[in-house]
Amino acid sequence: MRVGMDLLWVRPGICGGTESVARNLLDGFAAYDGENRYLLFVAKDNADSFRKYENSANMELVICPVLCAGVPGRILWENRYLDRYAVKEAVDVMFIPVYSKPLSRSRIPYVSVIHDLQALHYPQYFSRIRRMFLKRSWKYTCKTSAKVVTISDYCRKDLTARFPFVAEKAITIYNPIVTETSGGAAAEIETKYGVKRGHYYYCVSSMLPHKNLNTILKVMAALKAQGRTEKLVLSGVGGRQTEFEDTLERLNIRDTVIVTGFVTNEERDCLYENCSLFLFPSVFEGFGMPPIEAMRKGKRVVMTKESCLWEVTQGKAVYVEKPYDVEEWLRQMAKAQELPERVEAFEQYELPRVVGQYIEVMGSVLR
Repeated sequence: MRVGMDLLWVRPGICGGTESVARNLLDGFAAYDGENRYLLFVAKDNADSFRKYENSANMELVICPVLCAGVPGRILWENRYLDRYAVKEAVDVMFIPVYSKPLSRSRIPYVSVIHDLQALHYPQYFSRIRRMFLKRSWKYTCKTSAKVVTISDYCRKDLTARFPFVAEKAITIYNPIVTETSGGAAAEIETKYGVKRGHYYYCVSSMLPHKNLNTILKVMAALKAQGRTEKLVLSGVGGRQTEFEDTLERLNIRDTVIVTGFVTNEERDCLYENCSLFLFPSVFEGFGMPPIEAMRKGKRVVMTKESCLWEVTQGKAVYVEKPYDVEEWLRQMAKAQELPERVEAFEQYELPRVVGQYIEVMGSVLR
């Protein structure tokens, strides 16, 4: 089976969790699939970030004459030419790991992934044009894909409620999560960020409103008022940074909140390994990898139960019932501090298992 994989949309270091999932899957296909061949459709300006796969016996890069950085132009090119390129490369199945399946006129079956329907839940955060584009993309993807993968049962039920006709071809495959030891020393992050091992909270999140960071900032302000000296380290990209910075100033907590921006996997893992608690205040996710990554490293996690989060964390964290209640966050954080650290396996998110599920789905559309 010759599998084409659309990676034109990847803007390295910008696409967040969707990029991490795609790269984890690539690593899995390279390591665990000795039968099929993968053709990676990449852009001129992101090709170098995928060069290592040229050393894999079952993979090759197809560099397309388009730039991932120019999003409108890339979308137009994808819709006009990607299917033609797939035909030219004799692809058997096209795998689209994001919501926007391009126009296709060939008989090649497509397997597409929809991560969430955020714009339908929070339309106020999107422009009218963006909402129209997303709704059109989701509907077209559901109508024309041979299979539609959702990354949680919550997302699948949400999708089928909005587009009932997709029910028979929608399937849940959880995200693969790769957990590695950072290899970094605590002293490195202590020096870089001015924190002490075991004396800071960690959060991985964008600054979008549904991530509910304002509540955690209020928690930090309350702790500071109590004379506490713990700091919050926040890693992530995207969102409303100006509003976030204004909130830091208004709450007078700029000295207790450290924003790292984008970090490498190694640095992120080191920050996981040395934090006191991992905090995840988000009220909407399609999956939500960071709390699972933290628990796999034995960290105590305090988070919400919203959307899919109880499902994917399997009740193994410490949860707040009221996501915007600062006092409850303080109580649950104090409770978590008293618990022992314990590594959680989450075997269903192991890369070989998830890769096997994707291979099975892609093979099934050819039968």
